[in-house]
Amino acid sequence: MTIKLLAIGKTDNKQLASLIDDYKKRLGFYIKFKLEIIPDIKQSKNLSEVQQKDKEGTLILNKLTPTDVLILLDENGKQHDSVSFSSYLQKHMNSGIKQLVFVIGGPYGFSEAIYKKAQGKISLSKMTFSHQMIRLFFIEQLYRGFTILKNEPYHHR
Repeated sequence: MTIKLLAIGKTDNKQLASLIDDYKKRLGFYIKFKLEIIPDIKQSKNLSEVQQKDKEGTLILNKLTPTDVLILLDENGKQHDSVSFSSYLQKHMNSGIKQLVFVIGGPYGFSEAIYKKAQGKISLSKMTFSHQMIRLFFIEQLYRGFTILKNEPYHHR
């Protein structure tokens, strides 16, 4: 199985980008992982929130294959602790899917088309974080989840 993380907009902060790269490399020991950045919408100031979400939604849908399982990182999603998230990952790996796709939306969230296509929603916290930081937090939690599944000491340092 491959895990893909789709995110809108690049990471401007060099320290965050460096940490994200570090965890991407670590994840490579456990699973095939891809981080794919969808460029910000050009001239978004001229668009309504709904128009921007729809345009981003189209770009997200264009990155999916028919067999992908789509999970949204959404403030209204189910919250997990790290151990239950590792079980969630294991369940998806056991199901035989080819690619599990997690998506971090744009500044206004997701379009209706994306909500309809999604097979699940996960919330990392009730707090609001920058979309750039969410990338780091989520990739770190993926890594932590795999170390839990492999019974490695990282989770209890």
